[in-house]
Amino acid sequence: MTSSKPLVNLDEVEFTDIEENGYYSSRRAQFSASIGARKLGYNLTELPPGKAQCPFHAHRAEEEMFLILDGEGELRFGDRRYPLRRHDVVACPTGGAEVAHQIINTGRTTLRYLALSNLAPVEVCEYPDSGKLGAFADEPGTPALRGMYRAETTVDYYDRESTDAPPREA
Repeated sequence: MTSSKPLVNLDEVEFTDIEENGYYSSRRAQFSASIGARKLGYNLTELPPGKAQCPFHAHRAEEEMFLILDGEGELRFGDRRYPLRRHDVVACPTGGAEVAHQIINTGRTTLRYLALSNLAPVEVCEYPDSGKLGAFADEPGTPALRGMYRAETTVDYYDRESTDAPPREA
């Protein structure tokens, strides 16, 4: 649904993605489509003190940017950690474990940030802490594909494939 205007005030967005899973607890307002965005995704994220929005991960297709609006926290990025404060801008390019990232609220108040990313119809994410891979495909007009896999369970390309030619019809 597209809004009649191409803007929204962050004080008026609706939080529709609420995660309450122990350490991973947050609220997100996803509003890009409602203001007419087609190739970029926007959301406002709020993290309570001591929480993270999602596990440490890296994207292979979607690059992300975060603008810290309020609060303070920590950015895990690759094998380093950086303090975060109001008005910091974070770039999270695509790649492997060297650019894996996670924002953690280390402060005493709610950490609020604006997230921006390109929208890719096919995405693969790597989770270095847990050794998982996620595969996601969501193209209009086709059934969505979402799967999480343990990286150590990889198989050979021809696993479960017959190497015999298929029978020919007479």
